[in-house]
Amino acid sequence: MNYKFIHLLYVPTMACNMMCRYCYLEDNTKELKTQYKALDTLKYTIDKLKKDNVIPFNISLHGGEVTTLSKEEFRNLIEYIYNYYNENRKLLEENGFKVGSPHIKTNLYDLEKHIDTIKEFKVSISGSLDLPFSLHDKFRVTKGNKKTLDKILENIKLLESLENKKKVSATIFKEHYDLMDEIIKDIKYLDEKTCLDMNDFNFMIGFDYNSNGLLTPLSEDEQVDFFNKMHKEFDNTKLDIGVNGAWFNEFGPEYCTNCDNCGEKFFLLEKNGDIYSCVRGQKNKDYYFGNIYNDDVQKILKTAREKMFLNHNRLEFNDECSKCGYLYLCKTGCPFVKNVYKSNKSYTCKLQQELYKKRDYEKDNTLDSTYFYVSKMHPSAIEKYIPPKEYDYHSLLEIIKEDNKLKNIYSDEVFILQVDKEEYKLESQIIKKSRDIIYITDEIKVKLYIRDDLLDTECDYPDNNALYIILLSGDLIKYGDEGRIKQKHIASLQVYKNVLLKQESDKKGYLVYDITNFIKEYKDYLSIDSPNNIFFTTNSLRDYHYLKQKNNAYYHINAINLPFQNIEFYYLKEDSYD
Repeated sequence: MNYKFIHLLYVPTMACNMMCRYCYLEDNTKELKTQYKALDTLKYTIDKLKKDNVIPFNISLHGGEVTTLSKEEFRNLIEYIYNYYNENRKLLEENGFKVGSPHIKTNLYDLEKHIDTIKEFKVSISGSLDLPFSLHDKFRVTKGNKKTLDKILENIKLLESLENKKKVSATIFKEHYDLMDEIIKDIKYLDEKTCLDMNDFNFMIGFDYNSNGLLTPLSEDEQVDFFNKMHKEFDNTKLDIGVNGAWFNEFGPEYCTNCDNCGEKFFLLEKNGDIYSCVRGQKNKDYYFGNIYNDDVQKILKTAREKMFLNHNRLEFNDECSKCGYLYLCKTGCPFVKNVYKSNKSYTCKLQQELYKKRDYEKDNTLDSTYFYVSKMHPSAIEKYIPPKEYDYHSLLEIIKEDNKLKNIYSDEVFILQVDKEEYKLESQIIKKSRDIIYITDEIKVKLYIRDDLLDTECDYPDNNALYIILLSGDLIKYGDEGRIKQKHIASLQVYKNVLLKQESDKKGYLVYDITNFIKEYKDYLSIDSPNNIFFTTNSLRDYHYLKQKNNAYYHINAINLPFQNIEFYYLKEDSYD
């Protein structure tokens, strides 16, 4: 059975007991009225996902602030997640996932209320602090404007006797960076005086979103300077594992921002059933995927992929990213932050390059690497990044040259595709030297022009001849006894000569046929992840191709794949984004 595995963040409450100056959620950190209970929504979601073979390999509790829940609500959620991991352990481990304990992201302020549940179910803790401590009470206060550091440090002491994993993270703005010596001192204090695993600590680099000018983002050079100074201080110490690992892993290839399309894997669920991309995209319509109570699972997954694709494409692909050698690791960064900054590359670009060098990642400057990414995430830019390829088809061309029927199968003059007023002269996929990849939406018209003598040429009975269209998904499947892996066939369409003659053409020398509705009819069967394919020929030319394969072994070997004129495309259903 084919399963899809996802990372699920669950927000059982929007309420928060603190008012951090750079919170993504701003004024949304208050509990909203909803008919649904926290545990019921999580249970319903997991059951509905599993019916569609979608399996969360990780369920983490986020907020708001999860510790503001009542003791009963918190315990019920943790117990459910604990049992979920045990019940699905075999499936997850067989598919390469490490099964952990229930995990919460918390500001640590009300931790003591739930310490018994945390102990019982070995809940993994990821807390938040501001470093240095001297700034913590300036930027991380309660909603009543009370200081929080002392209470948080006292709560951390409650974890000393527990075997649970416990870690903290800190977000760095320029105000923190300017006190770097204090940060170093406080990291050493947390390592020496608390039970926190400071080799499992995380730095995050703040960006200008919700701080209202109170905090200043680091420049890229300051980010690199911060990274290097942390290494200078902690390399070859007992925190060497951390500074060369978890501390800066957010900027490594393992993190969510370093995906082709994070909408294929990462999801945030709120108690009311709303699903967003992540904590950054939470409460933002451009990162809203649907509601688990109202929408079917496949629609949510499809919307997630398409929205994240569009968010990456609000700005064109940056050519610099094709040259640095690390695109295969970086994938241009978080689409949310890119759109905040109106930038088409990661806001931590220089820091990431420094990290890749430090960790001995090899550069890949081949055009193949860029092409692989661009073909999936920026198909409109594909032509510029098509890898050069040597073709050895002289003998095939000689066969075509000597055969009038084959000439029309391979000609680049017989079919013209018009997509949103732009025209493409179609070529045979097995002899053309570059790929055309386009994208189509519900609003775009697609028309095919057919040279007006094509149905008559080399055909004994033209009135019985037809335009032949073959539609393939970009998804792959194994066909036949030979076990060849090929694109999935979706549909074929035959349009006979008498129909084509009745269509009013606006191009001299060509018949016309509108294929907009044909493609739209099968849009739900098209691939989102890979380019789909559409081929054009005639009944008689298709039959002749297979006859030639039968009679000529060399032709068969060199034209084993569909030789007909084609174009590749992505289909985006834009009206689902409103």
